[in-house]
Amino acid sequence: MTPHRQITPDWLKRLFAWGMAKANTADNSAIKLQGCNSYETMAQLKQAFFADLKGRVLEIGPGAGANLSYYPTDIQWIGIEPNPFMHSYLKQEAERFGLHNIELRLGSAERLEIEDNSIDVVVSTHVLCSVTDLVTTLREIGRVLKPDGRFLFIEHVAAECGTWTRRIQDGIEPVWKTIFDNCHPNRETGEILENVGFESIDYQQFNLSFPIVSPHIAGVARKKTVEIVEQDSKSSFNTQIV
Repeated sequence: MTPHRQITPDWLKRLFAWGMAKANTADNSAIKLQGCNSYETMAQLKQAFFADLKGRVLEIGPGAGANLSYYPTDIQWIGIEPNPFMHSYLKQEAERFGLHNIELRLGSAERLEIEDNSIDVVVSTHVLCSVTDLVTTLREIGRVLKPDGRFLFIEHVAAECGTWTRRIQDGIEPVWKTIFDNCHPNRETGEILENVGFESIDYQQFNLSFPIVSPHIAGVARKKTVEIVEQDSKSSFNTQIV
């Protein structure tokens, strides 16, 4: 049975968009990463993750555009954002940071209106917690990625079972997802990522100082490719599966 997602009223969507836009002014340099070997702040992490983006970049759930300031200006950026009240903020942020080759679409991560094997990089930051069907979303990401395409993610995840943080996450989930647009604080995103068929997954774990959503993962997954060799013609071609 497909999970049912509670319909968020327009007034709450509008309020959420306004709040996300206000959050764009936050200094990511002030968000410290605890237990992360490579980066000290969220700003450093995003700068490293997004500095070398090229080609067609698809961002699912870009919100009000918190990542746009970190992107190279010569990419072709496609944003799929289900909240229509985010779109005006996204356009403002794209113009502010010099991204002119953009395409903004209304849609969901579970059903991407994107061609197979057509995207160089998919980006998700703090989105996988709120999709209705995580496995379907990840398979859609794999479908649209080009051979050897990359999926970059920064996500908050469930704390380790048996910890006080996990007990609080489990207990508060029904209220939390109602207030925060279907966000599940106890979603075991890392474990699911490792079992949907990507060629490789490399991520690190760290914590933020924020309660409930402190445990985080950040990393890259690459699309699985299988080389098939035609013996008769001595030629080869690739079939991609995820």
